[in-house]
This record gives sequence, structure tokens and C-alpha cells, in this order.
Amino acid sequence: MDKIAVLIPCYNESTTIARVVSDWKKELPEATIYVYDNNSTDNTDQIAREAGAIVRYEHQQGKGNVVRRMFREIDAECYIMIDGDDTYPAEYGRMLADKVLNGNTDMVVGDRLSSTYFQENKRPFHNFGNSIVRLFINKIFKSDIKDIMTGYRAFSYQFVKTFPILSKGFEIETEMTIHAVDKKMQVDNVIIQYRDRPEGSFSKLSTYVDGIKVLRTIFRLFRDYKPLQFFGIISVILFLIAFGMFIPILFEFYSTGLVSKFPTLIVSGFVALSALLSLFSGLILETMIRKEKQSFELALNNTSFHQKKLLKKK
Repeated sequence: MDKIAVLIPCYNESTTIARVVSDWKKELPEATIYVYDNNSTDNTDQIAREAGAIVRYEHQQGKGNVVRRMFREIDAECYIMIDGDDTYPAEYGRMLADKVLNGNTDMVVGDRLSSTYFQENKRPFHNFGNSIVRLFINKIFKSDIKDIMTGYRAFSYQFVKTFPILSKGFEIETEMTIHAVDKKMQVDNVIIQYRDRPEGSFSKLSTYVDGIKVLRTIFRLFRDYKPLQFFGIISVILFLIAFGMFIPILFEFYSTGLVSKFPTLIVSGFVALSALLSLFSGLILETMIRKEKQSFELALNNTSFHQKKLLKKK
């Protein structure tokens, strides 16, 4: 079991990976550095190996798939995850690791948005997207995470081994954040300096395609983690529609004693029924989520016990 594992998912980062590995070896000489190559075609793996990293592979394309592989294969007391594009300075690594190893923190978020990100990042839609995602997540989940989509994070053993990864791509950071907040894990923010990619290095993130995927992930996780709120909102909307359709019919009935718009009355009844079904669906799913949280707490206990066994063998 490693004391500190530095995890670097990579896809075609030959321009920067040697410097990234070298910087982390200097900053945390006791750490084991893993580079997980995701079908690179530019000798990223060879360069990383020559720089002193342990190189492994994930052949399913997408950052989420790489993170799933890393979390499954590596046991460590502290995990630090960074990108291989040299945008995150290694000098903050010690601070992040200390919070996990000595502060009982489950996830440390390297906060770019409170420092240099908006000045360094030359893609304005990325800046706007990060701000929108942060607003949505913090409002929906009543949290105070400063940077939802940062790739610079540190994790505890318990977080890594109890985090069910469903995302395949860059939505993984959003999923991590929501999981930590929902499960009441300790999350700390550390302000870091961000620098834009060096010349010759290109982002793999598509502003529009991956932005839509992130928004879909937020929508899905809101439904899965907050079903009563999600279906309650749908129920209210349907009820208001049904009420709006029914009011004119009710006034007509009181005025004339007749109902001339039977189709509208029938439709309003079905819409009101749908509103009730949505509400009860939310209530049932909320009960199931509560049971799942109880099971998760038991799983945490088992994970803690397993970690102690690994530490004794160390």
C-alpha cells in the first residue's frame, strides 16, 4: 500500500508529461507516480516511463474510464489526481496530501477559480461553463465547493474505494463532487495557481459537446440523489398546468351549470393524475435513497477495516 499515489490520466501529452512527472518527483519524493495512458499515439507512455513514472493502460477511451481503472487497481493512504498537461503546479501537492493524511479530509479540491483561472484560460466559454456548473451544483446540493470541475484533487482511501464511477468522460469531476457532498464527506478547498497549457499542447475538452455532457450529468445526478425535489418540481408544474386548464371550466360551470369543454376537463384530470404519480414516485425513491445511505455507511465501516488490514501488512 502506497503512502501517497500521484495519479495522472493521459491522452497524447508527450509535450508536457516529462516535466509533470519530474516536478512531482521533486515535490513528493516519497510518492509513487502512476501514469495511465488512454490510447495515446504520441509516445506519451514511453516518455513518462523514462521520466520515472509507473505506466499502466486503460484502453476504453474517456477520462472517467481511466479514473475507474486507477481507483480500482491502486491502494494508497492518499491519492492525488492531476492532469498531464502541466496546468497544475506540483508545489501544492504537499498541502493537499497533508489535509488527507493528517486532517481526515476525504476530498481536497484544488480551487483554480478563486485565483488565476479566468486570466490564464484563453477559452471564454470554458470560463462561463465552470461558473454555471458551480452555481448549479452549490444551489441544488446546498454546498460551497469553489471549483466543481478542477482536475487537481486529493482523496482518502475511503473515498476512492466507495465511489461508484458511472461517467465515461470529463463529467467525472462533477460526479466526484456530488458524491462527496451527498454522502456528507469532509471536503476542503485549497486555492491553487492555474497556468494555461504551454505552446504545442492542446486541450481534449470540447467546449460544447463535453459541456452538454456535464449538464446532462448534473440533471441525472439531481434526479438520482434528490428524487423528491426532482419529481416534486415536476409534480408542481403538472399540477399548475392542470389547475390552469380546470379553472375556466369551473367558472363556466358555476355561471351556467354546464360543461362545454369535456375534452379539456378530461385532459386536466389526466395531468393532475400525472402530478400525483410524480409526487408519489419522488416519495418512494426518497425512501430508497435513505436506505441506500444507510448501506453506504456500513460500507464505509468495512472499507475502514480493510484499510487497517492493509496498513498492518505494509
